[in-house]
Amino acid sequence: MSTTTAPASTKSRTPTADDLIAMPDDGVRRELIRGELRETPMTRRNRSHSGVEANIAYLLKGWLDRQPEPRGRVHSGEAGFRIRQEPETFVGIDVAYAPPELIAATDPGRPYYDGPPALAVEILSPSDTHEDLVEKIALYLEAGVVVWEVDPDFRTIRVHRPGEEPVMHNVRQRLGGDPYLPGFDESVSRFFE
Repeated sequence: MSTTTAPASTKSRTPTADDLIAMPDDGVRRELIRGELRETPMTRRNRSHSGVEANIAYLLKGWLDRQPEPRGRVHSGEAGFRIRQEPETFVGIDVAYAPPELIAATDPGRPYYDGPPALAVEILSPSDTHEDLVEKIALYLEAGVVVWEVDPDFRTIRVHRPGEEPVMHNVRQRLGGDPYLPGFDESVSRFFE
C-alpha cells in the first residue's frame, strides 16, 4: 500500500484515534503510526483476499467457541485497535483476536479497542509495500502481539512472535496457537480453501 503522510492537523496538533474515527468515510484509509497520520487510498479487496480473511475468521471463531468463558472476540474487516498510547498508534487489522482482558479494559461505547490484540493477522494484498508491512509487524511485536503474515499467492503463513525469529508454514503443515491461542491447531491448507 502506497502511503502518504498527512499533516497532523490544520491546528498543528497530533491527531488521536478518536479524531480518525470521527473523520468521514471518504474512501481513504487512515492510521496513526507513532503519532503520524498515514493516509492510503482504500483498496477493493479481491476474491482471494476476502476469501482467505473469511476462512481465517471462521477457523478462529470455531476455536474460540470451544474455549471456556470469558472467551474474547474474533474480529475481521479492518478492526480498529489503539495498540500504543505514546506516541499514539491506531491501526486497522484484517483479522484479530481480542482477549477477554482487553474487552474488559475497553469502554463498551468506544468503536475501537484501547490496547493491542493477542493476535493480528495481516493478509498480503497487491497494494501492500514491503516497507509498510515490515513497519506494521515491528509495531505489533513491540506491543507484544503475535502476527500471522498471510500470503494468498504463495499459500503460506509466516508467524512472528515477540523476541523470536519468524517461522514459515506452508499448506502441507499445521499451524498451532500455543500459548497465545491454547488448543488452536489447523491445517494451513484450510486457510486457503
